[in-house]
Amino acid sequence: MISAFDIFKIGIGPSSSHTVGPMNAGKSFIDRLESSGLLTATSHIVVDLYGSLSLTGKGHATDVAIIMGLAG
Repeated sequence: MISAFDIFKIGIGPSSSHTVGPMNAGKSFIDRLESSGLLTATSHIVVDLYGSLSLTGKGHATDVAIIMGLAG
């Protein structure tokens, strides 16, 4: 039997569509930096948002989700 948790992902903020993807992208980016040996040499990261993510960023907690993803 399939659970609702197998189908849906729960994220932070009022719009999980604006948080789950960015959080996963941040985590994936950090994982790639780590696996390539570049994480320890990284001093800062700049994130640019485009489209609907840039228009609703703080209101939908996209900024927090990205930071959480980058934090691992």
